[in-house]
Amino acid sequence: MEPDVESLPRGGFCCRLCHVTAANKPSLQDHLQGKKHQRLESLRAKRQDQELRSVFVSGFHKGTSAPELSEYFQAFGGVASVVMDKDKGVYAIVELQDQEVMEKVLAQPEHCLGEQRLRVKPREKKEFKYMPPKKQGSAHHVQLSPEKLVQALCQADDVDAQMSQLVQLFELSESERRLRHLLVTLFQEVFSEFFPGCAILPFGSSVNGFDIHGCDLDLFLDLEKTKTFQASAKGPQGAQAEEGAGPDSDSEDSILSDIDLTTATVPEVLELVAAVLQKCVPGVHSVQAVHSARRPVVKFCHKDSGLLGDISINNRLALCNTRFLQLCTEADERVRPLVYALRYWAKQQALAGNPFGGGPLLNNYALTLLVLFFLQTRIPPALPTLAQLRELTGDGDQAIVDGWDCSFPQDASRLEPSANTESLCSLLAEFFRIFGDHDFAGCMISLQEGRALPLPSFLLSEVGAKLKLGPFNVQDPFELSHNVAANVNEKIAQRFQHCCRDGAKYCRSLQYQRKSSKGKAWGLVRLFQPGVPEAGELGPDGLLITIPFTLMALSPGSRQLLCQARDFRRCWFDKVCAAITFVLKDVLKCSCTGPAGEPLGQEPTEQSGGEQPIVGSKHPRSDERGSLALSPAKKRLRVEGPAPEEEESVSWSCAVWHRVWMGRRRVRRQLRHLGSPQPDTEQEAGSLEVEEKVSEAIIHQEGDSMGAEPLLRFTACARVGGGQEDTRTLLYFTPVPQQGPLFQDFYHFLQGFLPRMVERYVGRAAWGRQ
Repeated sequence: MEPDVESLPRGGFCCRLCHVTAANKPSLQDHLQGKKHQRLESLRAKRQDQELRSVFVSGFHKGTSAPELSEYFQAFGGVASVVMDKDKGVYAIVELQDQEVMEKVLAQPEHCLGEQRLRVKPREKKEFKYMPPKKQGSAHHVQLSPEKLVQALCQADDVDAQMSQLVQLFELSESERRLRHLLVTLFQEVFSEFFPGCAILPFGSSVNGFDIHGCDLDLFLDLEKTKTFQASAKGPQGAQAEEGAGPDSDSEDSILSDIDLTTATVPEVLELVAAVLQKCVPGVHSVQAVHSARRPVVKFCHKDSGLLGDISINNRLALCNTRFLQLCTEADERVRPLVYALRYWAKQQALAGNPFGGGPLLNNYALTLLVLFFLQTRIPPALPTLAQLRELTGDGDQAIVDGWDCSFPQDASRLEPSANTESLCSLLAEFFRIFGDHDFAGCMISLQEGRALPLPSFLLSEVGAKLKLGPFNVQDPFELSHNVAANVNEKIAQRFQHCCRDGAKYCRSLQYQRKSSKGKAWGLVRLFQPGVPEAGELGPDGLLITIPFTLMALSPGSRQLLCQARDFRRCWFDKVCAAITFVLKDVLKCSCTGPAGEPLGQEPTEQSGGEQPIVGSKHPRSDERGSLALSPAKKRLRVEGPAPEEEESVSWSCAVWHRVWMGRRRVRRQLRHLGSPQPDTEQEAGSLEVEEKVSEAIIHQEGDSMGAEPLLRFTACARVGGGQEDTRTLLYFTPVPQQGPLFQDFYHFLQGFLPRMVERYVGRAAWGRQ
């Protein structure tokens, strides 16, 4: 059998040299004796002969011409040709007349041209590969139009088929994968010339199983072997060792002579990587080193394909994350369709889409981890937790990267098949139902344990003390001190849950579950239509505003006290209720009464025991603005029965006399211009004291006197979140009937204003030991 021929599993043969298949041996023999194969064989032999007598030359001045290099090397013998790097002009391949001349060139200890030291070494031996002519336009993928997407999805038989179709429409084509592979190979060849022993390793969306057309090419430059090579080349005796290192020492001297990779800073190495990309990699432009990113990278663009990418040097954990995602896709075939569907849904709802987490949107990695976590928590589980995976690791699977345990099986065949048989249609509906009412701010989603960890206990751990919290908390599966959703703000977190609730509601309809017989949009098509969140729908309990569990608003000492409290949920609820009282009564100047009708904010009465009561409480509080610590003896008004089983709630009856929600930004600017102290920070600009003055100014401008009837009347009821470990405060507003759009405007204002002011109030309150 010819060395270029391989047998195909289903019969027939393939010529690896020409990329041609033959159905049988006669057809194969016809091909091997044909012009194409003979021409390529001759071309390969010629190239191999050229490699044996060619040298790689760099280090000359930019602008040096091929005749100048040819003239220099003719001093050692005949020169057949000089091929310059046509794109960058910083290296050349010099083909000598024969191997004898080449040996003379390499025997020369030092080469200089125009007082510039040349770096000369044998040309790298490369496997000959035939590249078929590129078809015009094949470098760029045609963008899938929304109309074609809708048409393709509507033709599917059911929602499960729609989700599978979505993967086929969005995943990389074979030609796109081949292009990325060729680019990685090109980068490996070029960087090996300057960083001996290095490895270019792809990671991220191109290879983790969740690729889409046009996704960036993320590369990791592994320099560990290069560092070892550099140390051995220098040796304990410095230059003497370098002289005896042999011909390959020229590689180290070529670019590493002015930098020690072991002690160099990340920015220094990145600038070196950027220089190699800019000057030596054909077809690459727009090279830029980005030092300010959490993981510094060098960004680039491939000219012919328009493909964007980046190279990092200190992101080895990303390789583990990539392989973990690959393992999940191999463990259960439902993973990819579910992730593709939810990523596209989140993009259409303007909730996600940025892979790097820039701005407040969810990044695709965080959303993918959320889907994997969801599958871990199904009953029975569809995916194992990382803790369970570690129990299956073998000796070759053990890995510690940057101090983190990244051990898990590399072979998916070692995993037990899941007993979960839920359909994709059902899983998508359940995802929306569960996360539409999830306490993201009060817990940490952990793929290690496959459960949501309550923040108070989590923050007392060594890892929790280092982690940045926010309204959306998803722990990296390996770098446990990293919250991959830390960039998400309160507005996006609330919209995510609102869209999940809308999705859950739609998934209960027949439009989602059944294909339309009249050709109308159904299933995923309706779900993917962008929606605009409404101001709120009046349910049986009223209009809802969620007050999240914002521990980061507290000082470290107060945070520690709260986390150590016997009943931290009750302590937090007490503080939030006191804050709501203060914001409604003092900041917004509402008239508020408790459940017994006592007015708030007036002089203490004999009936109230000489102290101002907390609204909804039978007992007085110590100080409205100072310490809010409640003694264990104080109880909230509740229905008789066992305390742990009863729903804790506090109620207010309020009246609004002035339009204090309108024009606040304008009034705030006027107060500054009139000589009020200029706040130093944005937080001070929105402080409780400033907001009080803004309300007073609005009331003064409208006229201090109150009308015969208030503008608005409403009741507010605060309750602790539904689950046993739910830390949110659910605040329901019920307006007096027939108040129309005016109350909607006020409620829309409160949605953003009230949680922010509560956070300010709680952050400055004194916390006693509970």
